[in-house]
Amino acid sequence: MNVKIIEKTDNEIKMEIGGESHTLLSTLKHTLLEDPHVEIASYEIKHPNISEPVLYVRTSDMDPITALKEASLRLVEVYEEFKTVFIEKADK
Repeated sequence: MNVKIIEKTDNEIKMEIGGESHTLLSTLKHTLLEDPHVEIASYEIKHPNISEPVLYVRTSDMDPITALKEASLRLVEVYEEFKTVFIEKADK
């Protein structure tokens, strides 16, 4: 994964996330939108074979990088819980 910040202001960020697809970006977008400080979270993949996805986040009163960090940590918790439950059920 390669992350490149294209634009950044106090409440907006636009970044390219190389090597990823809808799988990560859709989940990240939905997790960001659960945060009341996030006004907009969206992404665009112009062409899946020749362009990298671009994520856009706008916040109301929070640094968008902080919002991204917090959303990432929430995703880690969700996937860790899934992993634990899955392994427990699979070993029965």
